[in-house]
Amino acid sequence: MPSSLDIVIAGGGRVGFQTAEILADRGHEVTIVERDEAVVSEIADEWIATVIRGDATNPDIIEQAGIEDADAIAALTGETGLNLAVCLAASELSPGIRTVARIDRTAGEAYTRFVDAVLFPERAGARVAANEVLGSDVQTLADVTGNLDIMLIRVAEGAPAAGKSLTEVRFPAGAVVVSDADGHRIARSDTSLTPGERYVVAVEPDVADEVMNLLQG
Repeated sequence: MPSSLDIVIAGGGRVGFQTAEILADRGHEVTIVERDEAVVSEIADEWIATVIRGDATNPDIIEQAGIEDADAIAALTGETGLNLAVCLAASELSPGIRTVARIDRTAGEAYTRFVDAVLFPERAGARVAANEVLGSDVQTLADVTGNLDIMLIRVAEGAPAAGKSLTEVRFPAGAVVVSDADGHRIARSDTSLTPGERYVVAVEPDVADEVMNLLQG
């Protein structure tokens, strides 16, 4: 995969624009397609890359955005149906292009029949909110799938697993300690769970409480 990708983003609203900013900061070429004239004007005030006004479901518009040479398209409007339509049209015009669609509910796996990946921003926002509520001892870093979480967990003083190596702790099936303290190395059998240090842990929801009890007490 080339280090710099050509990416088309359909939808220049909050999610689309911020995604475009992050991708541009990482050195990728980004083109935004937005149908709302007012939003286009707002973007143009602070965005120096290409912005095309139009309906991204219109093949002529996404062709104008260079879809045939693009590496990926992200349909990030607030309308699930529209986003799927954009991705399907892009796939028709540019077979092999990576397609990402924003959806409006968590039942996203059904949509992966039609796109390469789905995005549920509200879920990400809720994850950040939960992290802030819980403080720094437990943070959910990412969803690997619809259910599996990657978490950063600080081992509490006096917790059942505190001070023990991984071979001495019986974690439930569905939980894996991924890193050593503060994520410098992949965890090994002799990795010690030091009180006060943080470890990356992959957790299935039905065993999350058990893992918390082991590491947090």
